[in-house]
Amino acid sequence: MARPTHVSRTLSQNFLADHATAEYVARLAVPQGHHVPLLLEVGAGKGALTAKLAPHCHELHAHEIDPRLVPKLRTRFSSTPHVHVVAGDFMDTRPPRTPFAVAGNVPFSRTADIVDWCLRAPTLTDATLLTQLEYARKRTGEYGSWTLLTIRGWPCHAWRLVGRVDRRRFSPVPRVDAGIVRIERRRTPLLAPAELGDWRHLVELGFSGVGGSLHASLRRAHPRRRVDTAFRAAHLDPRVLVGEVSPDHWLRLHQELASWKRCRRT
Repeated sequence: MARPTHVSRTLSQNFLADHATAEYVARLAVPQGHHVPLLLEVGAGKGALTAKLAPHCHELHAHEIDPRLVPKLRTRFSSTPHVHVVAGDFMDTRPPRTPFAVAGNVPFSRTADIVDWCLRAPTLTDATLLTQLEYARKRTGEYGSWTLLTIRGWPCHAWRLVGRVDRRRFSPVPRVDAGIVRIERRRTPLLAPAELGDWRHLVELGFSGVGGSLHASLRRAHPRRRVDTAFRAAHLDPRVLVGEVSPDHWLRLHQELASWKRCRRT
């Protein structure tokens, strides 16, 4: 009898143990009627999600960092030639030069690094990630508040919370439930490439202030009356905290302040 695979706390391993949940995540990663040319899976583990993703893509690279799991994965998918089990740390992978998607049950302790990798990949089309529910809700505005990371990349990437997974669907059972996050690169960015630098500067300025007041932070770089005008146009209370400002309101603020800057130049 094969000896059971021990779980590594260092690698933050919580394997997806429910087949119905794996099928659900796979359907979200590859919607019905779609067929992904190239899909990279983060943390293949024992292959539960890999098996559900494989029928929906031309080529699947299943990355697994735990060397104890790699031989079993390769044996399991030996008769599935388009599934390539890749041994090693996903973070060491260079993004493909052609369009690709990412899916996976992300080790909770490495979520931020993996998301950052995805956002930096120029040919990524979308990512469907199982993360801690708290992380998923914070990044997608589920709490009615927004983070710097989400707002800064909003013109190019849309974030959505598309599902919740009970912690008992994993083995071993983690302390918290998981959320399913979809990050989608916009086919047409909300801002022109030439505007993205000013956008990032505005957002970072807004999140840099003491006490969380967006109005006070923006006044460090813009006249008060101009900031007042922009807030009125965006239907924002000057007392609003920066985390409470939605992406749509940020876009209106950017539009108003960028227009004022162009007028000054002329």
